[in-house]
Amino acid sequence: MKSLLIVCLMLIISQANAQNKSNKIVIVTLDGLRWQEVFRGADSTIINSALTQDKKGINGLFWNDDLATRRKMLMPFLWSTIVENGQLYGDRDMGNKEEVANQYHFSYPGYNEIMTGFPDTRVNSNDKVYNPNVNVLEFINKQKGYEGKVAAFSSWDVFPYILNDKRSGVLVNSGISDLETANPKIKMLNKMQHEMLSPVGDDVRPDVLTYQFAKQYMLDQHPKVLYIAFDETDDYAHGGFYQFYLKQAHNEDKMLADLWNTLQNDPYYKDQTTLFITCDHGRGDENPNAWRSHGTDIKNSEQTWFAVIGPETPAVGIMPASETTLYHKQFAQTFAKLLGFDFKANADHETGNVISTVFKK
Repeated sequence: MKSLLIVCLMLIISQANAQNKSNKIVIVTLDGLRWQEVFRGADSTIINSALTQDKKGINGLFWNDDLATRRKMLMPFLWSTIVENGQLYGDRDMGNKEEVANQYHFSYPGYNEIMTGFPDTRVNSNDKVYNPNVNVLEFINKQKGYEGKVAAFSSWDVFPYILNDKRSGVLVNSGISDLETANPKIKMLNKMQHEMLSPVGDDVRPDVLTYQFAKQYMLDQHPKVLYIAFDETDDYAHGGFYQFYLKQAHNEDKMLADLWNTLQNDPYYKDQTTLFITCDHGRGDENPNAWRSHGTDIKNSEQTWFAVIGPETPAVGIMPASETTLYHKQFAQTFAKLLGFDFKANADHETGNVISTVFKK
């Protein structure tokens, strides 16, 4: 009788663990957002340069002499929910390093590395060229139980090429492309995106609309894998508008908070979903003007960061110093493992190793 009771208890515990396992993932990228702002908050040198027009206003919104207070002013969700219940990687001041492995340090090569698990010298521009490499979203979309349950939404209109929607079969809604649906909310968003101005151009929509498209699709269709790619932090940086870069980072943190709250209040996603947040490249840091740019010739623009929270991930907060540098090329295999898969892509290359610290032992 006693042994039977022990067996029953073990089965109950096993079932509970199975229910808590992450079988869904939401990936979010914040284009060109530096690790420096994530971990240090607003940069006083850039605030007090010609790149910030409203110095008084920005100091009031985002400056405090105390580091912990300052970074939480900029990104309160990251520095409350994530730091308390998840993990933050890439704080070089703490001796934790994370980088892109590709040699180019700009968007298309960065997103290729994230999604395919390796840097490819053939992917060396931001041109609208269909990616020859199999990506992890495409791979997952072919796995049993995940067919048609993978979707991507982006502000930048190059993502259908990066993710090769023609070959992959993954829904990729980007730029100002309409989403076909009977839902009146999405129909309204379709209309709005053609009427709202973007800081970049007519073919790129504001991040807030990208988020609303993705959120409504998530509520309607319940995808198991969702990718959301924001763009405006990079746009404002290239334009030399530090105050808008900071405000957009703050706004995107608000969207992340709303996204996590939405996931945790939906029984389909609650306690079954990992949220993974990162960027595609870093930015220069030698002087205020270097912040505007990134690329091979811009020192330290390979330096990046990421955050993760979910049922498979121990609550560590800021990851400690490590002699090992992590790379974006490890993300694809890590995404796959969170869902219980081993990502196999092109036969002519190996993907980066899983980031083991993301998982409970």
